Amino acid sequence: MTLTERFIRYTQFDTQSDENSQTTPSTPKQLVFAQFLRDEMIAEGMADVVLDDMGYLYGTLPASDAECEALPTIGFISHYDTSPDCSGNGVKARIIEQYDGENIVLSEGVVSSVEKFPELLQHKGEDIIVTDGHTLLGADDKAGIAEIMQAMCWLRDHQEVRHGKVRIAFNPDEEIGMGAHHFDVERFGCDWAYTVDGGELGELEYENFNAASARVTVSGVSVHPGYAKGKMLNAARIATEFAALLPAYETPERTEGYEGFYHLTGMEGTCEKAHLNYIIRDHDRKKFEQRKAVVIAAAKEINVRYGSEVCTVEVRDQYYNMLEEISPRPHIIERAKRAMQEAGVEPKVQPIRGGTDGAQLSFKGLPCPNLFTGAVNFHGPHEFVSIQVMQKAVETIVNIAKV
Repeated sequence: MTLTERFIRYTQFDTQSDENSQTTPSTPKQLVFAQFLRDEMIAEGMADVVLDDMGYLYGTLPASDAECEALPTIGFISHYDTSPDCSGNGVKARIIEQYDGENIVLSEGVVSSVEKFPELLQHKGEDIIVTDGHTLLGADDKAGIAEIMQAMCWLRDHQEVRHGKVRIAFNPDEEIGMGAHHFDVERFGCDWAYTVDGGELGELEYENFNAASARVTVSGVSVHPGYAKGKMLNAARIATEFAALLPAYETPERTEGYEGFYHLTGMEGTCEKAHLNYIIRDHDRKKFEQRKAVVIAAAKEINVRYGSEVCTVEVRDQYYNMLEEISPRPHIIERAKRAMQEAGVEPKVQPIRGGTDGAQLSFKGLPCPNLFTGAVNFHGPHEFVSIQVMQKAVETIVNIAKV
């Protein structure tokens, strides 16, 4: 089976996760695909294939020979859920051979224009896979799964290429931040691993945001507005004062690179009660702690103005910058860089303005940088992937695994 055939076959499974679900996987349809992958892994000759009751799928490519069994065990991980932001039902993938650099009509009235999506021009002359404009493609992260599987099959068929034991794993619910929660690091049994869940050619990511959530509650006093003087505390209005106390220019729409932010993700309120939900992000751990302190200080200021019981804030850490766990092990990054260069790919090291399963896994004892897949414009109908870049991802995985 070719890489392209494998990937398009995977896109036919609807695997959206659901952030409102209390189960794992968050949707039953994810498990349907996991069972398909389990059967495929067995058919392709993978050993120790296990699908647990929460949808985590593990398998092994045995070492090429007895001598290589003593080598470190390296892992490759991808997630099989797709984003809740856009439908993944009835994906109609289409190959555009030797893309000409012009606008792409996905369907009537739906156009991927080079003006709006200039990244298309980086793939002129390549064969790209697009949608019909009504669903996402699912390359995030079925491209990663296809690339890992194709690399394992290649190594299986080329016994002359020596390698240690390789472990692979596919998990649910990454798109809702739950992908690493039930990942069994001990069962996986790797010295280190790589998530294959990045974007453009050459991306290598081992720095991500430190992340926290903040839930702000403002308690007011409701009184008839005609007789409210000196009595009313309007929680909704006070909540806007809280928001104004945070730095106005440190928001997602005004930051880039290593710059952190406060992001108001939702608010609701009445005179009697109001809530604001924030996420707090920064690559620098010290600045991250300072940002959390700013939110707490804002609540204290509101209480100085209106009373000690008016404003409360609950701050919870979500994940940390994997750089802390990976920087003591530079050989993990150097191996990935060398593997890319051997495949004719220039490594592009950049910070993630977000998080990955690899960040959480790194703090669970499994150092886990992120590799490119070739997927572009995630989570929407303008998503596409280059076949040539996918092939380079396969080569990179093979080069990492081999002696």
